[in-house]
Amino acid sequence: MVRPGRSGPSPRDPPDLPDHSPDTPRAAGECSENCQSWRTRSGGRNGIAGHAGRSCIWPQAPGPGADPADAQAITVGAEATSAGRRPIRAGTTQPGTDLAGRSSRGRIVVSWLTTTDHKQIGTLYLVTAFVFFLVGGAMALVMRAELARPGTQIISNEQFNQAFTMHGSVMLLLFAMPLFTGFANWLMPLQIGAPDVAFPRLNMLAYWLFLFGSLIAAAGFLTPQGAADFGWFAYAPLSDATHSPGVGADMWITGVALSGFGSILGAVNFITTIICMRAPGMTMFRMSIFTWNVLLTAVLILLVFPVLAAALLALEMDRKFGSHIFDAANGGALLWQHLFWFFGHPEVYVLALPFFGIVSEIIPVFSRKPMFGYIGLVAATIAIAGLSVTVWAHHMYVTGGVLLPFFAFMTFLIAVPTGVKFFNWIGTMWKGSLSFETPMLWATGFLTTFVFGGLTGVILAAPPLDFHVSDSYFVVAHFHYTLFGTVVYAMFAGFHFWWPKFTGKMLDERLGKITFWVLTAGFHLTFLVQHWLGAEGMPRRYADYLAADGFTALNTLSTIGSFLLGLSFLPFFYNIWKTAQYGKKTTVDDPWGYGRSLEWATSCPPPRHNFTALPRIRSESPAFDLHHPEIAALDPAASH
Repeated sequence: MVRPGRSGPSPRDPPDLPDHSPDTPRAAGECSENCQSWRTRSGGRNGIAGHAGRSCIWPQAPGPGADPADAQAITVGAEATSAGRRPIRAGTTQPGTDLAGRSSRGRIVVSWLTTTDHKQIGTLYLVTAFVFFLVGGAMALVMRAELARPGTQIISNEQFNQAFTMHGSVMLLLFAMPLFTGFANWLMPLQIGAPDVAFPRLNMLAYWLFLFGSLIAAAGFLTPQGAADFGWFAYAPLSDATHSPGVGADMWITGVALSGFGSILGAVNFITTIICMRAPGMTMFRMSIFTWNVLLTAVLILLVFPVLAAALLALEMDRKFGSHIFDAANGGALLWQHLFWFFGHPEVYVLALPFFGIVSEIIPVFSRKPMFGYIGLVAATIAIAGLSVTVWAHHMYVTGGVLLPFFAFMTFLIAVPTGVKFFNWIGTMWKGSLSFETPMLWATGFLTTFVFGGLTGVILAAPPLDFHVSDSYFVVAHFHYTLFGTVVYAMFAGFHFWWPKFTGKMLDERLGKITFWVLTAGFHLTFLVQHWLGAEGMPRRYADYLAADGFTALNTLSTIGSFLLGLSFLPFFYNIWKTAQYGKKTTVDDPWGYGRSLEWATSCPPPRHNFTALPRIRSESPAFDLHHPEIAALDPAASH
């Protein structure tokens, strides 16, 4: 096709291939080099016949006069080849294999553990992350039970130190990070029209690095001295061999470094996929907001995770080889804090940005309006990513070793693009045809919770106020309003929104709303009172306090809220079971009716290579243009 005003076809426009579609399979060996659906493979032995080391996502037909069973053989071979397995020709009998054996549990497990399909890998990330979420939540409940009354009731002081260290590590590095990676793996290739990620095997390697690194870090509980107990940011000198001699600390360092290496590989994969594998017509400013956030998050990971890896390597050298890098006579505690927080504060935005993207996908659908200020929202995301690497020292106000005016100004400044995002979200809902299905309910819960966390963040950005509440429960409350309010609320919003795309079935609305209201009540009861505890002077990370301190009543309320928060997950688990057993299958591509990004233009769940045919991509809402052509024709943005 030739665009008006051009002498030839646009390089981003799909080629005219009327004889090459899923409905008209070509004979093996006849696929043209103009086919946009092939992907270069490593070596000819992995390719399908006729592609010379490349594989096409469309099914191929056998040649004239061939056995009809060959059609099935070719399809089976293509699927096996794309998954990195030797293709098995249909009709051949192998020892010990039959239909029952092929569908046995063992084969299913092996297929999942060896898969290179981005959707299955995304599911593995999501399931693993949720398991770690439950582990971290269980540790939080133990700590809250201990703090409900003065005195030591349940665990010792040393066990309490291990609990808050591993709770923070699990929630941030073993839950929130892989949760982002799971959503990104599942959705990003669908949203850009790609058949898979750029490096499928590297994708699986990244998952295994994360999994084994996480298990190594968590296995410190199995050692005689217990897990790491120096806090999730491992301040020197608490983390040196003198103050933390146990092997659990070494396992924490090794595990975090290994899972971080997996995150770096995943970031390389995401960036390459988004830059190089977008569908014809999918320009950068037609990508969904979620994909933009994945791209910028991956760039942030490449910037800051190597710094964490270097710091962890230096710490382990100190512990095992006596290198004295973080001794007071050399770099000291401040060197570690600078290195860690240069990773640690951008890490907050690494965790927040993808979930901002999830909310940005949901609000337009249930407002029945396109995103208000698409370009401004992208610009705000870029600004947040850029500014996030300039504010790390606001965690170090009380050290006296940083320039307070500069870092206070930069911390206040980063609130501006965040406010722009809220302006866009509220502008999208303004005068929209709103409906509050469960995903929209979670999205609005995110908005209110994150606003409150942002307001307390403004308090902490001012050094005179930060001096008074630093290392108190005020910081704990702020951190949970910011991250729990972002990650968990957006996680549930994403689960309820994309569950039909993941599984082909819709989660129950009534149970979803019960989960929302119980969790919201428990969350605010748990953490709202902690602001008052911090303002009254209760330090964080203390396993005990005196009755005379006056903290008992608020701690009791916080503990009651935490157990209510834990109970809120029961209706969600029942919802999953009920949907799996009795849920109706989704028969349409877009069960919500107003989906905008490209994943709503394919089946629920999608086929192996995501699309049987791609729609024309003429705007940032290709699925909406496809399903509502009468409205898309009136949209100037979709007319060119």
